[in-house]
Amino acid sequence: MTETTELAEFRQDIRDWLAENCPPDLRDGNLEDDNVCWGGRDWVFQSDSQRDWLHRCAERGYTVPTWPRAYGGAGMDRAREKIFREEMDRINARLPLQSFGIWMLGPAVLAFGTEDQKQDLLPPIARGEVRWCQGYSEPGAGSDLASVQTRGEDRGDHWVVNGQKIWTSYANKADRIFALVRTDSDAPKHKGISFLLIDMDQPGVTTRPIQLISGKSPFCETFFDDAIVPKAQIIGEVNRGWDVAKHLLTHERESISGGLTGMGGVPSLGRYLKEELGEISDPVLRADVMRAEVDAMAIRLTLERYADQAEDGQGAGDASAMLKYVATEFNKRRQELLMTAGGAAALDWDGDTGGRPGDWLRSKANSIEGGTSEIMLGIISRRILGLPG
Repeated sequence: MTETTELAEFRQDIRDWLAENCPPDLRDGNLEDDNVCWGGRDWVFQSDSQRDWLHRCAERGYTVPTWPRAYGGAGMDRAREKIFREEMDRINARLPLQSFGIWMLGPAVLAFGTEDQKQDLLPPIARGEVRWCQGYSEPGAGSDLASVQTRGEDRGDHWVVNGQKIWTSYANKADRIFALVRTDSDAPKHKGISFLLIDMDQPGVTTRPIQLISGKSPFCETFFDDAIVPKAQIIGEVNRGWDVAKHLLTHERESISGGLTGMGGVPSLGRYLKEELGEISDPVLRADVMRAEVDAMAIRLTLERYADQAEDGQGAGDASAMLKYVATEFNKRRQELLMTAGGAAALDWDGDTGGRPGDWLRSKANSIEGGTSEIMLGIISRRILGLPG
């Protein structure tokens, strides 16, 4: 489809701005943890380029291009946001900021927050000044998330929170946590939950990292012992936090889907393997790699289609379960291909050749985080296909 003159001019403006402002050393698309900017009060920039890139983008609202300008965004519609992403991809630019505040909390605040909350919470997220983590899962409430038992006791002008969360990614580095807390023990389990915002820097909050078989992990256990939460630090209504949680989960699943279809800046699995290992002589493996290439393209186009169809800011809804499931299974298959192609060299934990054992092992967790594959299939069968329970 031919772009309108207005959109073509917008594309040229974005292209010119990126050429002038994106540091050359950040045009490698590298999404490895050591090269990602997470922001936050204690964030230490890895380079002057990383700091400058974040500040330049935040000044123009490019860290959250579709958010309204009043809240730190660029106010782009879907067509312009798509052009912006395409131009970023064209020069292989790193994202200026990655953040659970951008992917998850921000959309929830836009949908359920008061105007004061939007003004207070969203601009610092857009500027990378506050780092958030997510307090959902508990030792006894994973797939059955509504069974959370972390409790908030009403003390008039504040809640006192006690309980434990698990798999709280980067909790040991976060400034604040958005958490599901049971504030009415007598209500049905979906009705007695509130969505609270809790400061991590207080005596009542402690974290403990969890080591995974892959060798490293962002996951933590988080403990609340009489943690204080002011009454204003709630999104949505008291005891109606499940509404906020469901909305947030659709955005989390979409972000997982998008993240799992890329190669961390490498545009092609086949090209990556050729550069690392040379020509693939095994015809069966070569066919599997090309099949994966086609599947990756189909998934990316499907994600684009749902993004185009979605109402502004609402996400893909129940279809996010389908997108998450497909991307999860695809990434596990791709990691298997990397290991197969690398052969014995792929088992070298410290080497740079072939597959990466840590990534291969880590991909197994994709079937759990953001909702297990079994839960995703249940949502697809009931809410998309309309099958009986």
